[in-house]
Amino acid sequence: MSQATSSASRSTKRGTDDPGVHPADTHDRIRVHGARENNLKDVDVELPKRRLTVFTGVSGSGKSSLVFSTIAAESQRLINETYSTFVQGFMPAMARPDVDVLEGLTTAIIVDQERMGANVRSTVGTATDANAMLRILFSRLGKPHIGPAQAFSFNVASVSGAGAVTVTKSGRQVKERRSFSITGGMCLRCEGRGEVSDFDLTALYDETKSLNEGALTIPGYSMDGWYGRIYRGCGFFDPDKPIAKFTKKELDDLLYKEPTKIKVDGINVTYEGLIPKIQKSMLSKDREAMQPHIRAFVDRAITFQTCPECEGTRLTAEARSSKIKGISIADACAMQISDLAEWVAELDEPSVAPLLKSLREHLQSFVDIGLGYLSLDRPAGTLSGGEAQRTKLIRHLGSSLTDVTYVFDEPSIGLHPHDIQRMNDLLLALRDKGNTVLVVEHKPEVIAIADHVVDLGPGAGTDGGEIVFEGSVEDLRKADTLTGRHLDDRAQLKPEVRTPTGTIEVRGADKHNLQNVDVDIPLGVLVVLTGVAGSGKSSLVDSSVANREGVVSIDQTAIKGSRRSNPATYTGLLEPIRKAFAKANGVKPALFSANSDGACPNCNGAGVVYTDLAMMAGVAAPCEVCEGKRFQPEVLEYTFGGRNISEVLEMSVAQAEGFFGSGDAKLPAAHKILKRLVDVGLGYIKLGQPLTTLSGGERQRLKLAVHMGEKGDVYILDEPTTGLHLADVEQLLGLLDRLVDSGKSVIVIEHHQAVMAHADWIIDLGPGAGHDGGRIVFEGTPADIVADRSTLTGKHLAEYVGA
Repeated sequence: MSQATSSASRSTKRGTDDPGVHPADTHDRIRVHGARENNLKDVDVELPKRRLTVFTGVSGSGKSSLVFSTIAAESQRLINETYSTFVQGFMPAMARPDVDVLEGLTTAIIVDQERMGANVRSTVGTATDANAMLRILFSRLGKPHIGPAQAFSFNVASVSGAGAVTVTKSGRQVKERRSFSITGGMCLRCEGRGEVSDFDLTALYDETKSLNEGALTIPGYSMDGWYGRIYRGCGFFDPDKPIAKFTKKELDDLLYKEPTKIKVDGINVTYEGLIPKIQKSMLSKDREAMQPHIRAFVDRAITFQTCPECEGTRLTAEARSSKIKGISIADACAMQISDLAEWVAELDEPSVAPLLKSLREHLQSFVDIGLGYLSLDRPAGTLSGGEAQRTKLIRHLGSSLTDVTYVFDEPSIGLHPHDIQRMNDLLLALRDKGNTVLVVEHKPEVIAIADHVVDLGPGAGTDGGEIVFEGSVEDLRKADTLTGRHLDDRAQLKPEVRTPTGTIEVRGADKHNLQNVDVDIPLGVLVVLTGVAGSGKSSLVDSSVANREGVVSIDQTAIKGSRRSNPATYTGLLEPIRKAFAKANGVKPALFSANSDGACPNCNGAGVVYTDLAMMAGVAAPCEVCEGKRFQPEVLEYTFGGRNISEVLEMSVAQAEGFFGSGDAKLPAAHKILKRLVDVGLGYIKLGQPLTTLSGGERQRLKLAVHMGEKGDVYILDEPTTGLHLADVEQLLGLLDRLVDSGKSVIVIEHHQAVMAHADWIIDLGPGAGHDGGRIVFEGTPADIVADRSTLTGKHLAEYVGA
């Protein structure tokens, strides 16, 4: 009998054994049998429905593979299959997870840490529908009345037109004059972006050179590439003439020409001037989402300033002229949300009562979830991972749906211990409405509220993927697992702290909610910036420290990686390895790249062959020619230290560190990078493992390892404990200590009490969030803040260390 049949008969049997229970009420568990996604090893687990289950385990143990890649992915795939094949053709095709049986699934809603869209037009208000409600409110109550809701939208431009149209009347074609007009709220000067850009032409080209001599200094615009061929062969100017000698018409064609169809080398292409091309390809993205080298170019070549016409509000003067009780829609969006909620609560207008009720509840959700310090005009791309996750949650708080599975990825990220209690209350409220809540989490404060705990391990990567414990929180404390042993760990205050070697002076910092902050940040020690979410920690560091010379800033932005990207390519490790293979065998380095000359011709170096099945999930089968090794057979005959390139990429970081650290394969350039990867706790990942299979915490530590190789005197880390298990935090503290002891200065923005206790100096911002924060409320050693207990951080740290 198959597993599916046996489990089906089990559930039926349960219903018939107990005559008092209706068969429909027996489906009270989500059953997973034989899960093998990523590193899971035939995992079997049963999860109680309508309860809060927390998944724990070290980073890379398989938590996300079980919760997101198996349970949530299959639920979403099954829902997509209920749509017609026509509709499915427009949806992302999802493959069935590698699992034998999944039973008892309900609709899954994923609330993850992915940053919100990096579109420059996306704000907190547009992303949460609050702006849509405000626009309707102003179109109904605003005085003077200027038009429908779209008249208040900075994404709709005003247009009008008139002309003759041909219509058929009584079988005859008649020409009639028609006119139309659309009233939009978009400021035409900045096109609804709130800022205008100006180009520094000296950063676009070197005017002493001709195009053929490499005059263009824009990333990706070399004369060897496709762009170079277009600009060289367009015929609008002589590519051998220095740009300084261009006529006014030639320079205008180079910089500003509108899209024009031309033929280059017999191919039809569209030519466009440099400036409109850069505006479309680079400036349409949010700065935070750009690749580092593109961001550096944009910062160098383009100056952004607040639009003088709309004063940064993105709206026309007409849209700003319509007011309710003296407040325009621009004023409302600029308010702190907690203040806006109070203003809306005072409005009493029976004609729009349902709208006001909905808007009040929506804005109150922001306050309840701890985001009352944001404003609706805040660009969505500037939200941290934790803020983005909580903003997405707002959509679901007022939902009437029940029996839904909510899946959370570390909801405590970016939260001060004071705010975690608030998040816990929300998770419990979702559960109490009759929903199943699945949470991947490392913080003991969140694990403590679980009805059921599933601990994965025992280690990470190939050493993980098994369930090592299932049961209550109390039983977990007694269990001999890594999580059980560390659950009640409490860091001790350091008996003595380091002496600073100097200071970074910050004077009059006033970005966002900072209130003219003056502070001296000590150098040569471990400094931790603390304070509730929204108190101004990131604003202080970003505006006053991160842009100084010799400062290396490691933020939370995610690593974007394709199936072809892996730790070896991302860290630059593959470069010295390829060169070593080439030198040892007397061939060219490109042979040892699966993206270049050495790639298997059948799968183009992917290792698998993808078959697109239109609206159904594509099939990925291992390549029959290279058997998944990605390289041509002749490339695999070349060895270095007795191993071929495919075998090297199959090694774990720890194995590779030993391999390249001594003996015939000694390679100092590779060993240095591998040592940093081991230092950040990534010894278990494989060199050739696709970046798409790494968890959020693993990607952040990979980024940390890369940045640690940069030359800098001051390191800024933004919540480095994100995605780290309790046991891994100790390793991180050791790494921070080694950095400081080597003569570096380390500034950490952090909420984890273990990092606070380990600091040499604490700078606490607050006392609250938004306009209630932005001030320095404490400076001193961890022992001082614990003894003082006058701030929220002091109280929670004192409680944590048992003082």
